[in-house]
Amino acid sequence: MNPKHIHLSSLIGRLALFIVYFWFGALKLFDLSPANPLVAGLLHATMPFWSFDNFIIWFALFEMLIGLLFLIPRCEKIAFWLFVIHMATTVMPLFFIPAMTWQGFLTPTLEGQYIIKNVVLVALALFVYSANEYGPTHKLKGLRD
Repeated sequence: MNPKHIHLSSLIGRLALFIVYFWFGALKLFDLSPANPLVAGLLHATMPFWSFDNFIIWFALFEMLIGLLFLIPRCEKIAFWLFVIHMATTVMPLFFIPAMTWQGFLTPTLEGQYIIKNVVLVALALFVYSANEYGPTHKLKGLRD
């Protein structure tokens, strides 16, 4: 693989992750996110002792931080592991609040689709992490120029 292509692809990936995470976090922060009811449902199912109004502020800031860290050079590793934690929580509604995420066997609701599509974000974050962890000049076994 051409190192310039890897670098450019990683840069575009970092920007895409920033846009999604910062924007969606900001929407949550200002109570404009259509995902807020899903977050509230999961919070009620898993941590009913925490008020939604307090939780959503911290959760929104957490998402915005992940976005910012993906932009900052040499912070990809931190961003990636925070992203992993976020993805673990993001998949939880599929199991903890199935009435909101499934309309039938293997048939997700719109909210369920919103969660399942995160597999694409996982692939992109893995690429960004790998491209920056190994550097553009590192020859990965099995890849050809």
